[in-house]
Amino acid sequence: MNSAEPARLILANFRRHFGRDLVAGPDAVQNLLESPRAVLSALGPPGSDHLFNYANRTALTLFEYQWAELIGQPSSTSAEPVHRDERRRLLDEVSRQGFIENYSGIRRSKNGRRFRINHATVFNLLDPDGQYVGQAATFEDWTPL
Repeated sequence: MNSAEPARLILANFRRHFGRDLVAGPDAVQNLLESPRAVLSALGPPGSDHLFNYANRTALTLFEYQWAELIGQPSSTSAEPVHRDERRRLLDEVSRQGFIENYSGIRRSKNGRRFRINHATVFNLLDPDGQYVGQAATFEDWTPL
């Protein structure tokens, strides 16, 4: 699993948007991987169906994927088809504003288990030159449906 580069991108952008660290400690990359918060990111140009490039262990467990199965999958696969228009509006809003907080929505795991994420934070990922490269999401509150 090569998660260090995407993790550093997530951590840097969270700090850029919110002025604080997403996780604490001297080994932030490892702490992000082990965090009880679900953390995912996906890369792609604005308006496209981004491809997952990171999921920490909590997210992998919740979405019932192994790393190799999830990475490279379109991020739209995390939403049921009926909820994909809502998800697209959310991502477009994040692209324009830079981030949103307190998002809630229905998601599904690889095996079809449905759950509601609550109070999610979704934010743009920018490269070191300030160019948009994708989006990340983090949440610690979810409810099985």
